[in-house]
Amino acid sequence: MKNLKFIILFALIFACESSSDIGRLDGGGLGFSGEGSSNTGIGGSMARFTIVGDYLYTVDSYDLKSFDITDQINPEFKEEVNLGWGVETIFPYNSNLFIGSQSGMHIYSLEKEDKPTWLSTYEHITSCDPVIVQGDYAYVTLRGGADCQNFNNQLDVIDISDLENPSLFKTYPMINPHGLGIDDNCLFITEGDYGLKMYDVSNLNDIKLKKHFKDISSVDVIPFMNVLMVIGSDGFHQYNYDCDLGEIEYISTIPIKSL
Repeated sequence: MKNLKFIILFALIFACESSSDIGRLDGGGLGFSGEGSSNTGIGGSMARFTIVGDYLYTVDSYDLKSFDITDQINPEFKEEVNLGWGVETIFPYNSNLFIGSQSGMHIYSLEKEDKPTWLSTYEHITSCDPVIVQGDYAYVTLRGGADCQNFNNQLDVIDISDLENPSLFKTYPMINPHGLGIDDNCLFITEGDYGLKMYDVSNLNDIKLKKHFKDISSVDVIPFMNVLMVIGSDGFHQYNYDCDLGEIEYISTIPIKSL
C-alpha cells in the first residue's frame, strides 16, 4: 500500500454495489483526495468517507469512525461515534462534518480531529439525504422510493449560519434527485435516469434552471476547477462546464460494469 490516499480515490469512485436502483450507492459515491498544500479530500455528495488533514472519516449505516492516517501504511483507529440509523453520506466543510441520513442532517465539529463532536441535527421526513455545503447554506436532496420510504422529491436549502440551530430556508421540487455539487453560483443536481441539471443559485429565493441535460444518466457529481466529474449507471464521465453559458463539453469516460 504505497499511498493510502491514492487507494481512497479509486475506492470512492468505483465502490458502488450493483443495484436495480442506480441511485443507491452503498459503497461510496464519488470523490478524490486532494494533494499539495491541503490533504482535505474533495468528495461527492454521496460519498461514505472523506479525508480532512491527517484524518480519514467513514460512515456506515449507524456509526462515524475516525482514523489517524499520518502513517499511511499503518492507519490508526481513533474513535467511533454512534449516529443512530439510516446514515448514508458524509461531507466535510470548514472543519465540520455534515452527515446525511434518512432522518436528517447531522453536524459534527472537528475541533478535536480525533473525536468529532455533535453540534446539531436538522430533522426531516424519512428520505434519502445527500448533502453539500457552501458558505452559510447546506443543500440537501430528498428522494422518495426504493429504500427511502418516502415519496417526496425535492431540494432543501438549509441556513447553517448558526451551526447549532440549522433551519430550512427554501424548498424546490425535483423529479428524482440523487447527488449534487456546487461551484460558486453553479449548482448541479443529478436526477438519475432523468438526467443532469445545472442551476444558477445566485438568488437562493429563486434559483434558476440553466440547463437540463436529459441524455446524461447521473448519480453523483463533483464540479472542480471547471471540470465536472459525473458518475452514472454506465461509468465515470468528465466534462468541461461554463455556468454563465449553461453548457458542458464532453471530455472522457471510464466505463464501469455492474458487479
